Amino acid sequence: MSELDLFQLVILPVGLGLLGFVEPCSIGSNLVFIKYIEGQSAATRIAQVGVFALTRALFIGVLGAFVALIGSVFLGLQKGAWLLLGLLYIAIGALYAFGKAGFLMRSFGPSLSRLVGLRGPIGLGLLFGLNIPACAAPLIFALLGAAALSGGSGSTVLAGFISLGLFGLALSAPLVLAVLWEPGRRLLDRLAGLSVQVPMVIGLVLIGLGLWSVYFGLFVDLADWT
Repeated sequence: MSELDLFQLVILPVGLGLLGFVEPCSIGSNLVFIKYIEGQSAATRIAQVGVFALTRALFIGVLGAFVALIGSVFLGLQKGAWLLLGLLYIAIGALYAFGKAGFLMRSFGPSLSRLVGLRGPIGLGLLFGLNIPACAAPLIFALLGAAALSGGSGSTVLAGFISLGLFGLALSAPLVLAVLWEPGRRLLDRLAGLSVQVPMVIGLVLIGLGLWSVYFGLFVDLADWT
């Protein structure tokens, strides 16, 4: 695996997933999840948070595999794909930075209003895992764009699944820490107070990635990275 593949397949989705975790609506839904499982046995909490994290990772990973499969029909894009990806990152980053990303923010999966009356060691984790917070949607769009364009450059469907699956896992992993480790819960409370600043950080990160991707597409010989 080249350094570029490692960055796109692992580092980027994990980094964006962790940033997405501390966005305002993500933090809010995670705190709701913690509230619902408080007071339950340790075994039940472990089962629910495990199902939650794995369901979300698999759900988003399947989206990545599907988009990579679509992109695979457009073979040979390569440097053009990096230009398009850079422009996508810059556009979404600018929307974040200027507070205009609201129209992209649509939650995925079942509504959390269905929590009423729902119990059991699996049900809560499954429902929360299938519900993707609205503020994570633009990040998912950005990574889906990367999966589609990399599919057009000959990358595999499995790579799309792994990339988006890791994003989904990182989007949930800190919650696992908070549920299973008491100091982690206190850290989550502190992160909630900082969450309003996260969209600006995400915007700047995406703009930086976009500029790097455009530069990469224009001036870097891909043969040097294989």
